[in-house]
Amino acid sequence: MNSIKLEWKRGDWAAYFGLMTNNLTNLLTMMGLLIFVVGIPTEIVYGRIAPAFGLAVLVASVCYAWFGLQLAKETGRKDVTALPSGPSAPSIFTVTFLVLMPVYQQTGDAEFAIQIGLVWCFVEAMILVGGSFLGETIRKMIPRTVLLSCLSGLGLLLLAMNPMLQAFEAPTVSFIVLLLIFINWFGKKPIFARIPTGLLLLVAGTALAWISGLQSPEAIKASMSSFGFNPPSIHVDSFLQGLPHALPYLASAVPLGLANYIFDLENIESAHAAGDEYNTRKVMLTNGLASTLGCLMGNPFPVTVYVGHAGWKAMGASIGYTLASGVTMFIVPLFGLGAFMLAIIPMTAIVPILVFIGVVTANQVVRETPKIEVPVIFICLFPWIANWALTMVNSVMAAAGTSAAKIGPEALAHKGVFYQGLVHLGNGAPLASMLWGCVAIFAIINKPLRGAIAAAVGALLALFGVIHAPMVGIAQGSSLMFVTAYLMMGAMFVVKHVLDRREAAATSVTAVSDS
Repeated sequence: MNSIKLEWKRGDWAAYFGLMTNNLTNLLTMMGLLIFVVGIPTEIVYGRIAPAFGLAVLVASVCYAWFGLQLAKETGRKDVTALPSGPSAPSIFTVTFLVLMPVYQQTGDAEFAIQIGLVWCFVEAMILVGGSFLGETIRKMIPRTVLLSCLSGLGLLLLAMNPMLQAFEAPTVSFIVLLLIFINWFGKKPIFARIPTGLLLLVAGTALAWISGLQSPEAIKASMSSFGFNPPSIHVDSFLQGLPHALPYLASAVPLGLANYIFDLENIESAHAAGDEYNTRKVMLTNGLASTLGCLMGNPFPVTVYVGHAGWKAMGASIGYTLASGVTMFIVPLFGLGAFMLAIIPMTAIVPILVFIGVVTANQVVRETPKIEVPVIFICLFPWIANWALTMVNSVMAAAGTSAAKIGPEALAHKGVFYQGLVHLGNGAPLASMLWGCVAIFAIINKPLRGAIAAAVGALLALFGVIHAPMVGIAQGSSLMFVTAYLMMGAMFVVKHVLDRREAAATSVTAVSDS
């Protein structure tokens, strides 16, 4: 048992390319948003934020690899798959658009904007650290079907849907890559079996992209301008300077911190369902402390357990893939190599891998769910669908130079777009998905008191605008309408409990009299 060592397996190649390229995409997205949308100077982004970002992911990856080795030694198994590590993708957009952009636009001071962002990240990290002591309990309280169903919605809508759309923008490349995935990862008889499938996908996709003229030598030349040596450095002073001024911008940190907390729980549960039972507290602490380290080194974006453990395991991945991905995520910003890598390897060769991960993540809940609980899967999907659709609708209107407020909800409704419904159902999707999953499953399996508790939690979350509202605030807008609705639902659960008790008592009396 003690002879188990860190070994590189064939499946690690596929998982490494998939996880690394996904994380790299998030890194490049983050840098692009900060530089070209917010206007943060490149020397801050390349020289400070990106290297600290890579360091935080590396630290989490090292810990995950260590946890994997420990699990393999404890169980004597050689099929242990380490947890995947990566940045919190929703946080990239939230920190950028809710914190850094408004602060920079108001003050014109990039340093001050970053200081506020660091405090925001620290609050997120502390939620994970504090929650680590409750994570195992919450995991046991919330049914597995609900946690896995929420994760399936995340996998399909946030991870796989946009890549699938990108795949259909370049079918001459992506269709062959998708077919290779179907044959080699879903099928029984692989093609070109001696070549690791992940490498085969990238080689085939890259070759087809260059042949199709989708890649340009000029892009490679342009990407070389980002080369350089950017070691991370300590920026505790920036964090401390932001503390006195950050409170007005922290409203979004609490709900998103809770959302990241739920993401971690769901991904840990996914690993458990796949046979890899990691300690929830250790994983949560790792994420919180790695995010804190990144924050103190100048990075305002937290790290998390990345989605797709079941998919990486299905590829045959072991422990080395997550460690290699973490090392790559550190080296790329350290030497400014990200843009160069994506100039050579096209996104059209990468995105089908993400489609596979999303499908496998969703398929896991189908396999693990008892037949009577299957409706819960689809109920949990609705908030994620609304969240994705809301993002698309808002982006389209912004590109057209307008907004829902200018067009008017009534005009949109006349065209079949129920915008207010999208706003209410889509905002707070991670928590709303879990909440409605709990309501549905406790109704189905007849646990009315637990259902009443879930409804009461829903009323509390709605009261503070954590779910069903575009921003956090006490009893703002239509929040009270949802508070009332959840309390009514809770009352109905209580009525059901009382009726069940009466029926049970009557049945007992009848049985006694018959005897």
